[in-house]
Amino acid sequence: MSKYKVNKDGYYGEFGGAYIPEILHKCVTDLQQCYAQIIDSVDFQEEYKYLLKQYVGRPSPLYRSERLSKLYNTHIYLKREDLNHTGAHKINNAIGQILLARRMGKTRIIAETGAGQHGVATATVCALMNMECIVYMGKTDVERQSINVEKMKLLGATVVPVLSGNMTLKDATNEAIRDWCSNPKDTFYIIGSTVGPHPYPEMVAKLQSVISEEIKFQLMEQTGSSQPNYLIACVGGGSNAAGTIYHYLDDDNIKIILAEAAGKGVDSGETAATIHIGKKGILHGSKTYVMQDEDGQIIEPYSISAGLDYPGVGPMHANLAATKRAQVLAITDDEAISAAFLLTRMEGIIPAIESSHALAVLERVKFCPSDVVVLTLSGRGDKDMDTYLSYNK
Repeated sequence: MSKYKVNKDGYYGEFGGAYIPEILHKCVTDLQQCYAQIIDSVDFQEEYKYLLKQYVGRPSPLYRSERLSKLYNTHIYLKREDLNHTGAHKINNAIGQILLARRMGKTRIIAETGAGQHGVATATVCALMNMECIVYMGKTDVERQSINVEKMKLLGATVVPVLSGNMTLKDATNEAIRDWCSNPKDTFYIIGSTVGPHPYPEMVAKLQSVISEEIKFQLMEQTGSSQPNYLIACVGGGSNAAGTIYHYLDDDNIKIILAEAAGKGVDSGETAATIHIGKKGILHGSKTYVMQDEDGQIIEPYSISAGLDYPGVGPMHANLAATKRAQVLAITDDEAISAAFLLTRMEGIIPAIESSHALAVLERVKFCPSDVVVLTLSGRGDKDMDTYLSYNK
């Protein structure tokens, strides 16, 4: 039994669980009872793997960055989730969950989104499966991710701007949960990250684990060993990070570095560095680290990155931080932007701002010349062009 994966009660160490309103109890317990047997079944796996290969375009490349390797005097490999259909890792999870929803007899899909990549992925699979799709998105994010909003609408989804709080990912999640409470019988909530009540964190991690599954055989092909020295990924809720590290969690020789969003600085009051400043609490159905004041009220997060602008973190990552299995670095807006421009000009790859937080880790860590470093580019930067251009004037 892995000490870093979920236990039978839905906890990662002391984090996780299912803290839900009574009206959702049947939805969540039905999902708990169904999901493992369905996603481990032969027919599910055959359809899921077929769609990952022929629709998403997997396996995504593992690219050795010659120029970054030379710059940082080590061996840097980029896991190119930005090359998936829809432009990010989110599609891996969305396809898996909609196949699950269909097998459970659900007909209506809801989702939350911050950067819009999960919303686009969900709208995409709903179009593919001919299902109704409602996506909740904070008004702030609707404005700064307008391209993804138009993509969702084009795909047939209804995008609902959320006006509460600071109108970002947390608030979109709140509204999606309210919808779920009102429509429990026919609705399946496709959660976009390793957050929410059990079994969502483990289910999303398992569906995203195709990333580390591929890293293992791709590294073996290119280096003769499936074991890197470092794995690096950005973490908000934490789905791309969970997928990157899933099959390596129990090998303590492999170092894990997670990059969370410091915003304008950890102590600036404008940050989303939950693991650095959060306290244990309950958020969106699970126990984890939460940005909160002395009265337990949520402190509004800030990040230039819509996908990392969240006052919590998935319980898997909370446990990895608490047990020191993962090192967590807080990356500022300026560091992330600088890293994005560097990759763009050195390798001709424009990354999502979320991924740029992971890239900024390369400036912070001193690697050995013999190290093999695998860094996941969780998405591409098309959606962030307005932000990049505003910095580059």
